[in-house]
Amino acid sequence: MHPLQCVLQAQRRGPWASVSWLLLRTCRAQSSVHGTTCPGPERQQENGVRKDFSSRLAAGPTFQHFLRSALDPQEKPDVEDPPPYLTVDELSGRQRKVYLETYGCQMNVNDTEIAWSVLQKSGYLRTRNLQEADVILLVTCSIREKAEQTIWNRLHQLKALKTKRLRSRVPLRIGILGCMAERLKEEILNREKMVDILAGPDAYRDLPRLLAVAESGQQAANVLLSLDETYADVMPVQTSPSATSAFVSIMRGCDNMCSYCIVPFTRGRERSRPVASILEEVRKLSEQGLKEVTLLGQNVNSFRDSSEIQFNNAVSTNLSRGFSTNYKPKQGGLRFAHLLDHVSRVDPEMRIRFTSPHPKDFPDEVLQLIHERDNICKQIHLPAQSGSSRVLEAMRRGYSREAYVELVHHIRESIPGVSLSSDFIAGFCGETEEDHLQTVSLLREVQYNMGFLFAYSMRQKTRAYHRLKDDVPEEVKLRRLEELITVFREEATKANMASVGCTQLVLVEGHSKRSATDLCGRNDGNLKVIFPNVEVEDVSNSGVRVRAQPGDYVLVKTRAFEAATSREGRRFNNYLQGTEQKVLEAKPFSC
Repeated sequence: MHPLQCVLQAQRRGPWASVSWLLLRTCRAQSSVHGTTCPGPERQQENGVRKDFSSRLAAGPTFQHFLRSALDPQEKPDVEDPPPYLTVDELSGRQRKVYLETYGCQMNVNDTEIAWSVLQKSGYLRTRNLQEADVILLVTCSIREKAEQTIWNRLHQLKALKTKRLRSRVPLRIGILGCMAERLKEEILNREKMVDILAGPDAYRDLPRLLAVAESGQQAANVLLSLDETYADVMPVQTSPSATSAFVSIMRGCDNMCSYCIVPFTRGRERSRPVASILEEVRKLSEQGLKEVTLLGQNVNSFRDSSEIQFNNAVSTNLSRGFSTNYKPKQGGLRFAHLLDHVSRVDPEMRIRFTSPHPKDFPDEVLQLIHERDNICKQIHLPAQSGSSRVLEAMRRGYSREAYVELVHHIRESIPGVSLSSDFIAGFCGETEEDHLQTVSLLREVQYNMGFLFAYSMRQKTRAYHRLKDDVPEEVKLRRLEELITVFREEATKANMASVGCTQLVLVEGHSKRSATDLCGRNDGNLKVIFPNVEVEDVSNSGVRVRAQPGDYVLVKTRAFEAATSREGRRFNNYLQGTEQKVLEAKPFSC
């Protein structure tokens, strides 16, 4: 390898210390070599070496070359040279079997597919049998203390598996990936010696190297956050071959810095994928026969592709009326409306969803596009977090209750029949009983179709941790949470009862977990619909009766609604039960 390639390699992979060391070693090596070939006195020899080295340096890459490399993160080499302390064989998976477990949000599901894509190319095999795994990787969540405690408990279970491992087998390696690795870093390695590797959300490309280092018996970690990593050139490998839908990550990170939220510290700053790479991934998914795509991002509608210089003009961002940001307004770039427009055109028969958005980024052009395009689902997640303007200000959400309610009305006027969901936090710092009652009243006023409600869990590094006091007693948080849950269920039932008696377009996902004789799927509003698995009329072939299959679109007339909570009493699964059905000819939006 050319010495300057060594420097480039170190720049990509390691800290600047390693770059300096390699550069020093390169210079010394060159000086030594040239010193033995130049005749004459020592001074003449030294001058000759300097002149020769200067000419070589002048002919090599300039400073602009390094700047271009840093500014164009999507230009990744197909095959990178291994680090000097590892061979190509050591970096290969050598048919070792990987078991992946995913916890948390949809982004973690997509991250699991990205991690597996990287490992698969390195020669690893995938297994769904924990007992036969050679590598166990947990893709973790750190949004609340309970999410992290779940991982600690899981590690205790895996400890027994590792200690009982037969010596005739290769040693079992265990890794923590994602947000928990990023937040706790070396604390995990110090607390649980059984953990072999740590990889933050921006370090999945480094997994083969980390596992190779772990094979020598050392713990290995990479928790560096990136300003540009989007994995745009990594095609995620679908973990379920029979899936009818897929997640497509379009941006990563968050710049909002809400006072309660750990995401900016575990996921880094906002950066978006180039539009072209997203469209290419959606096209491939369409060619594979998938019928639904969900665009993902921590602030998905804050999308801004600045990779095309011609679009980096001085046009300011249009925010929702009455909303503001905690950062200097950004300008230029291709925005979410542009992306949504082009994604919806890839396959007019493929449903498009997106999550999780921020309420501030719903300008009129986005709402108009959702209304006009039949294949963009009429369902919007609109996280409120609280119904009290005073608490919203403490949370640094950038809006008041009044601005939020005005946005709800504007969305419902722009998109008739839209389904709304939201997030709420009970017992945030300084929340009074009056603040809590204002949140209750907001639930009654808006009548959400779905919701995600949680008691507040303070996280280290957040603004709330440093500047506010977690002064609401735990028992009060839980009591307020139960009250919010009760009110939410009452109002969601009223909202969703409007669907009873109507014919719903449902994308069949598979058999219902509640009954072997039923199928389940989701309607346009993302509500789960359960209906009998019986022979029904095929609209495309008159007189022919068939059974609906996963991936089929079915017209279902609903007859009942049921609201159910999860075991934790926080997430809500709303069911529509249907009877009369018709299978459509894969043209769901033209009927």
